[in-house]
Amino acid sequence: MASGKQSNESIEEFDVLIIGAGVSGLYAIHHFREMGLSVRAYDGAKDVGGTWWYNCYPGARVDGPGSPYYCYTFSDELMEEWDWEETQSEGSAVLEYIDHVATKFDLRRDIQFETWVQDARYDDATQRWTIETSRGDRASGRFLICASGALSTANMPNYEGIHDFAGEVHHTGQWPHEPVSFEGKRVAVMGTGSSGIQAIPEIAKTADHVTVLQRTAQFAFPAGNRPLTDEDRDEARKLWDETKAMMLAHSGGFPHPGNELAALDFTPEERNAHYEKLWKIGSFRFFLNGYNDVATSEEANASLSDFVRGKIREIVKDPETAEKLMPDHYVMTKRPILEDGYWETYNRDNVELVDLREDPIVRFTENSVVTATSGEHPIDMLVLATGFDAISGTILKLNPKGRGGVSLKERWTDRFHNYLGMVVKDFPNMFMIHGPGSPGVFYNMPLGAERQIGWIGDLIRFLDEHGYGAAEPAAESEEAWGNEVQGIANATLFPKTDSWWTGANVEGKPRYFSAYLGGGIYYMRLADVASKEYAGFEFEAAP
Repeated sequence: MASGKQSNESIEEFDVLIIGAGVSGLYAIHHFREMGLSVRAYDGAKDVGGTWWYNCYPGARVDGPGSPYYCYTFSDELMEEWDWEETQSEGSAVLEYIDHVATKFDLRRDIQFETWVQDARYDDATQRWTIETSRGDRASGRFLICASGALSTANMPNYEGIHDFAGEVHHTGQWPHEPVSFEGKRVAVMGTGSSGIQAIPEIAKTADHVTVLQRTAQFAFPAGNRPLTDEDRDEARKLWDETKAMMLAHSGGFPHPGNELAALDFTPEERNAHYEKLWKIGSFRFFLNGYNDVATSEEANASLSDFVRGKIREIVKDPETAEKLMPDHYVMTKRPILEDGYWETYNRDNVELVDLREDPIVRFTENSVVTATSGEHPIDMLVLATGFDAISGTILKLNPKGRGGVSLKERWTDRFHNYLGMVVKDFPNMFMIHGPGSPGVFYNMPLGAERQIGWIGDLIRFLDEHGYGAAEPAAESEEAWGNEVQGIANATLFPKTDSWWTGANVEGKPRYFSAYLGGGIYYMRLADVASKEYAGFEFEAAP
């Protein structure tokens, strides 16, 4: 095995090169080191955390599986020693946890921070990847792990005059680590996805005026955040083994049994009573304890959609504003959002909603945004909560070069060709974590990273045991996998809605549903492939 040695050409050699020091990258460092492999990770940030390091905007919280279950499961000690304070933890608390993990397992010694990987190329003769960084470093590794994040490349809007705006401009996905003050300022917030819905109520508390530039009305559900008590933490630790087993069995990696309820088995009155109960509880209970046919049946979906629209009309006092907030897509077919006071924010005197579908942006000036109907809106600050070039954007930004110099952009012009959401033909020994074609953003991401990286580790052992130097998928495996991903998605309502899941938010991006919706089935498929000596792969003998 390589050991971080320097070659004659000033290229450091490792077994594994890792791009990213977020939740996935950190576990990759730990896991491959435990296998006895030499590793080096690179991250452009100043410290660990990945998405959580960059997304430190006001209001940022976990809005998936609640604490303490948005966590690593590989170390029981972590569960014993770490005290989460809330069910939906603040971003700063998640970052503290990640910092603790990096310190506990001494992960930073194998990370080079403030370093962007600018090029990655595969050499057929040596069966190794060579990377070049923004600092001028060169390193080679037998394996390349792209743990660069499914939600890490900011999607920047391009309106006339936006670069002429002279005030402060901040993207929620690239938020400054020094304090940003809204006191006495006129703030425009563009975007009402997860980040915008979290940030807008916080900004409105101190800003002089907030203009919300809504591109798409969204469904959002109460976060139901509450402090965790000592009894909560003790119970979680007592049941940790059972809970882990439940998370592994659940389609989304949640600590919850499967959902057997179907909306169409109940009367409208019964459904609404159930929705009302779940609304009061909050969190992801709408998806865990709701109805399992909401994602597949238009009638079932309408029952939940209409319930949420009714709640918006009930909470937002101005009927005209409430109507602008009405989503017109199938509920759940855009990323589910948890909110804490979002709808109530529109009852504040200092908050104005501009529906860009009816009143589109004409241009920005040095100190305002001008829309077609309502005219000029003077602003001092622009907050872009415009999301990400999600799932595929970051690895395409790197654009690795595989066999014969073929680039990933060339391979992915029409479709994100891959097998198992992790490997790409002509890119031997390169692995994506939470890539297109995997459950990724539909799964508890720390747990998903552990499971995918563990599977990759087993494949590496298989290669070594059989004298193979490289592995990549066969073309027919990629084709079959793409069809499987689409087949599962097409049995649902998800592809019927434009979303970042379908690439609709980025101009020129392939337009189709790019995530594997059968979370539990996915890990069964991985196990099946491994049990058949990695069926679907092509292997090459070591040089």
